[in-house]
Amino acid sequence: MKAADTRPVPGSGRAPGASGTSQAPPAPVGRGRAGRRVRGAPYAFLLPALVLFALFFALPIGYALYLSLRKVEVKGLGLGRGAREEVWAGLSNYTGALSDSELLASSLRVLGYGAIVVPSMLGLALVLALMLDAERTRLGGFSRLAIFLPYAVPGVIAALMWGFLYLPDVSPFHYLLQRAGLPQPDLLDGGPLFVALANIALWGGTGFNMIVIYTSLRSIPAEIYEAARLDGCSQFQTALRIKIPIVAPSLVLTFFFSIIATLQVFSEPTTLKPLTNSLSTTWSPLMKVYQDAFVRGDIYSAAATSVVIAAITLVLSFGFLRTVGSRSNRGETP
Repeated sequence: MKAADTRPVPGSGRAPGASGTSQAPPAPVGRGRAGRRVRGAPYAFLLPALVLFALFFALPIGYALYLSLRKVEVKGLGLGRGAREEVWAGLSNYTGALSDSELLASSLRVLGYGAIVVPSMLGLALVLALMLDAERTRLGGFSRLAIFLPYAVPGVIAALMWGFLYLPDVSPFHYLLQRAGLPQPDLLDGGPLFVALANIALWGGTGFNMIVIYTSLRSIPAEIYEAARLDGCSQFQTALRIKIPIVAPSLVLTFFFSIIATLQVFSEPTTLKPLTNSLSTTWSPLMKVYQDAFVRGDIYSAAATSVVIAAITLVLSFGFLRTVGSRSNRGETP
């Protein structure tokens, strides 16, 4: 009986008696210089964003917090070197900001302004998005561009344009009303001033909110619409019972953004201020901050007021999102 040949096969690289299915152990992954480069790649991509965030967001917030806890102490007549010294103020700036009647009055004005802007803007944006999403829509692309285009106009330019349209002496609308023998309301005086300011925000912000809602509508599967048609639903019933409940998260998002923009209103009243005496220099909270910092020269009080406004905005935003999130977790419509 002939013995089995145990010699290695030339060129096979296998030892005698080794199994034909054996493989070399895999090389370790993530070791060495190449592995370190792979693990550090995400941080390298994030580094520019983190640097910009630290320089232009975190650092100014930290500096504002620092200034809000300081004040200037004047010695004697305040003349000469060393007569004005920056000292620790504690919470006195915050106490002054919270007890400031002008800040309270400006906050109430902004709440009234927001009560006009937010419902009108979101309602109009929803109606326009539903109209553009309808089956028989003509010139849809042109209509979307025309509705969104005012959002691309800077707020200061929009406020100047509408301000001259509001002025009785130069407004073409006042001229047409005068020729027609109709009353000519002054939108820059008294109660109509809120409507005039709200109109500027409505004109500029409706297009952005419409695009957000319309994008959400376009993501709805066509099978849902087909099932609604088979059930005999009309266009109005489809919009009311299918489209609006599905795009409710987008409505919540646009409502959240609109609330923040309302609390931060500044450019519109500031731009219209030279055109009317009905707008005070502290009409909105941010105008009050600007007045304290750059007119009165009290940057410490302005910093404390800014922190208070930011804290209120954060609390309202967090509370709103928390409420919406809890309702979503319970399966309710936001």
